[in-house]
Amino acid sequence: MSRRERAIAFLQRIGGRVLAQVQQGQLPELRVPARALSNVTYDPSRGYFELGAQVKQRGLTVHAARTFAQTLKMMALSRELAEGDDFATKREAYYISKNWGDCRFDAQDESDTIMSDLEAMAAAEDITREQLGFFPEAHGGAVVGQLTVIDRSDPRRVVQVDCRQLGQGSYAVPRTLEHVELATDARFVLAIETGGMFQRLHQHRFWEREQCVLVEMAGVPTRATRRFVRRLSEEHNLPVYCFTDCDPYGFANIYRTLKVGSGNAAHTARLYSVPRASFLGVTPADIHEYGLQDATHPLSEIDIKRARDALEHDPFFRAHEAWKHAIEQLLSLGVRAEQQALAKWGLNFVIEEYLPRKLENPAAFLP
Repeated sequence: MSRRERAIAFLQRIGGRVLAQVQQGQLPELRVPARALSNVTYDPSRGYFELGAQVKQRGLTVHAARTFAQTLKMMALSRELAEGDDFATKREAYYISKNWGDCRFDAQDESDTIMSDLEAMAAAEDITREQLGFFPEAHGGAVVGQLTVIDRSDPRRVVQVDCRQLGQGSYAVPRTLEHVELATDARFVLAIETGGMFQRLHQHRFWEREQCVLVEMAGVPTRATRRFVRRLSEEHNLPVYCFTDCDPYGFANIYRTLKVGSGNAAHTARLYSVPRASFLGVTPADIHEYGLQDATHPLSEIDIKRARDALEHDPFFRAHEAWKHAIEQLLSLGVRAEQQALAKWGLNFVIEEYLPRKLENPAAFLP
């Protein structure tokens, strides 16, 4: 059974259950996994977030009837897309609902929530949102280095992209990787938070010097970026090193999402997380070791709250003493440091000194 056929069969089963409930004189309902950090478990041996047993009941009650109907309409749209081998972006799905009468969405965050709930239901059967016919607006990050991408999305011709031969440009990870193969002789993948740092390393061909693949995350990495990095890591047995700013956002949003997933999308973590990732830097210890004290910024109230929430509520950080120590150290310092702070010692200090010294001892990276 193809991926498309599996998605259609799933939708038919869920719809069939609702119909059977109605025919038996029962109020129909759907059981939707609760997508929240409080319903997430983390086992370091498995390496990614997993949803717990909590569910939300969605049925024909006074308060949930409209949401229930919207969920059924979204399922019908998904089946239409799957049967037509077509897709809709999240934004298009929102506008399609304007023809749904009283079931229309008033804002896209409403349709996004229903779409994610549907995906959470399907994830139990290894069906992704893309297989349900819904694609994100954003493509993935930029990529350069020791990698060839073989794209077979057009059966009439195969396109090969050599990521070593792109001049000052880069390869953009597509929204779906279903028809993409990856060939590489790299030693590791370096996932980088900012576009500026990615461009500096690319401009100086750091990827050639270190025989690696550079991936620009541009903040919290998209699903496509995470899946791309996961496939490189899994299919080619490559370690993944993450290079972000030294702040709670870089730790608890960017890195944590790349490595183990997020509370809101834990149902996708099995496919979109990168359990082999480790954190290269910038770390709180680097502020002292590299004399960056006068190149830092005070932690904001939001920074402090995010850091404390990570220590108190996040299963990933609570499972790793090294991370608890690092975040406590950051709170004690009361400052954050950006990747670009290393330019204090010269524009290419990060290339000539910082990264080479770090890469000599990957065992010291944060888990």
